[in-house]
Amino acid sequence: MALTQLHQNFSLAQTPPDHRGYDYDLVIVGGGIIGLTLASALKDSGLSVLLIEARVASAAVAKGQAYAVHMLSALIFQGIGIWEEISPQIAKYCQVRLSDADYPDVVEFATDDIGTPELGYVAEHQALLQPLQEFVQNCPNVTYLCPAEVVKTEYQQDIVAIDIKIADNIQTVRSKLVVAADGSRSRIREAAGIKTNGWKYWQSCIVAFVKPEKPHNNTAYERFWTSGPFAILPLPGNRCRIVWTAPHAEAKALCALDDEQFLAELGRRYGNQMGKLELLGDRFIFPVQLMQSDRYVLPRLALIGDAAHNCHPVGGQGLNLGIRDAAALAQVLQTAHNSGEDIGNVKILKRYERWRKLENLTILGFTDLLDRVFSNNFLPVVLIRRLGLGMMRRIPMLKVFALKLMIGLKGRTPELAKR
Repeated sequence: MALTQLHQNFSLAQTPPDHRGYDYDLVIVGGGIIGLTLASALKDSGLSVLLIEARVASAAVAKGQAYAVHMLSALIFQGIGIWEEISPQIAKYCQVRLSDADYPDVVEFATDDIGTPELGYVAEHQALLQPLQEFVQNCPNVTYLCPAEVVKTEYQQDIVAIDIKIADNIQTVRSKLVVAADGSRSRIREAAGIKTNGWKYWQSCIVAFVKPEKPHNNTAYERFWTSGPFAILPLPGNRCRIVWTAPHAEAKALCALDDEQFLAELGRRYGNQMGKLELLGDRFIFPVQLMQSDRYVLPRLALIGDAAHNCHPVGGQGLNLGIRDAAALAQVLQTAHNSGEDIGNVKILKRYERWRKLENLTILGFTDLLDRVFSNNFLPVVLIRRLGLGMMRRIPMLKVFALKLMIGLKGRTPELAKR
């Protein structure tokens, strides 16, 4: 659908508010993967949705970002009805190898451990974004507005008045609820005065695509070096995505190397199991942080995804937490709507916060612990973590618990994922 059509549909949708005093049941600010997932999950909810995205092409598309997609996220997409469009474009992994640098006690997770055909998937940003965009444009209850920018939100007792800038014009819509899905620097969160806690790590993350000489055999690797975690994720076309964490100065120096020198350094961490490596495209670097919002909700406002929390990239948890947020909030809102409740009432929204905030904090703490324990050469810590790896190898119950935690099969499961 062309952008002019999106604006035309928006204009057609703008009729004077009826006796209820609002134009939409909810407005989602942020049309990235998480905002689109929430809008898609509300397709059959009976709620009218306005989805606003400021940019035509996101930075994640430009940088070719890629993500681990956990089992629970895949089940949520299946429940929405979009997985058949996503799955042909992504790679699956059937084995995960977890190791502490060159220490020989490697923990191998396999599909037999939990009785599933695969353990997870790896998707490039566009492979998720485009099917979601197409899906919501076919949702009769969703108006998708892009490019457009929210310039002001005014929270009132029964509604939120939202000023939206489209080209050089400002239009105001009224909604029961605003959902902030506008990323870690959320302007909606900041304007509402919601504080955050957390810290920036001493590390930066380098991401790049490589093509190995030998097949990747649908295997994902997570290697913990004292400088930081190093992940190898399989992609279609026998490509791999590397996620290389290192202290800031080291990461900058690595990115400054020419391709040949970079590949030589990469090979030392990557290993020789896939033969010679070919670098595909540019490398990108970004800082790493942990963040948890003080609260996820206020009257007529809810935060989801990176607007609510950020975590270390180890284990590929970030996007998946946001997808679970979207599914959980969709369930809370639809249940409330079916019962005739006001979806913007903070008592309703607290149900979502109680569900997701503690679960997210658990994963944030888990990723932080992993990074600190393994990015460490203090001998007692080294001995303890290697003892832990050995126990995980030899105690099936412990290994299965760790695997289920990593791929999202612990905690409360949204109804969408049970369909």
